Amino acid sequence: MSTPSLRTYAFIDRMQPQCAAHIAATSPGDVPLAGMAELYIEMAPGNEVFRAADIALKAAGVRPALQIIEREYGLLEIHSEQQAEVLASGQAVLDELGLLETDRIRPTIASTQFITNVHPYQAQLLNKWRKGSMLLPGQSLFVMEVAPAAYISIAANEAEKAASITVIELRAVGRFGRMFLSGTESEVASARDAAVAALEELKGQEAR
Repeated sequence: MSTPSLRTYAFIDRMQPQCAAHIAATSPGDVPLAGMAELYIEMAPGNEVFRAADIALKAAGVRPALQIIEREYGLLEIHSEQQAEVLASGQAVLDELGLLETDRIRPTIASTQFITNVHPYQAQLLNKWRKGSMLLPGQSLFVMEVAPAAYISIAANEAEKAASITVIELRAVGRFGRMFLSGTESEVASARDAAVAALEELKGQEAR
């Protein structure tokens, strides 16, 4: 049996309130709470996520928010009140599958958009399909697109830590992850800088 590919290994030390609420509202599994630690593991081939989930859940006291296959990739999210439990669970997955955390793909920022003074019509269009808070006309808007997709959760969480912003939308599944944040121009700029810095700090392999 060949060693699976580790696309994403994204640990979040403390989930921020809006990010936790968004995951709780959009995920089919256990509801996470603000303050919990969280880990995303994305594997290829996609079916490997079922083995990863089995190892993770048996290794430590963690609970899953989602376990899905999106085309060719499989994604698992686990969380706990204790950071040590999440880290132990994730390490058990790596050890069992013969992987290192540094085998993950390093995140790539595919695109960013910073829009000031959002027009009312654009706000209304975005509000049609957003899962988070409403985007208000006149606010600033920051949009980030990242690959692999699950790393967008780290970006959003760090952005919320750094600034008083509103999470409009957060999508961590698929080929690209996307987040939409709004607020005042200065706060959104601070959030953007924190999100970019968090992703640039992550070590891993270059995407092929």
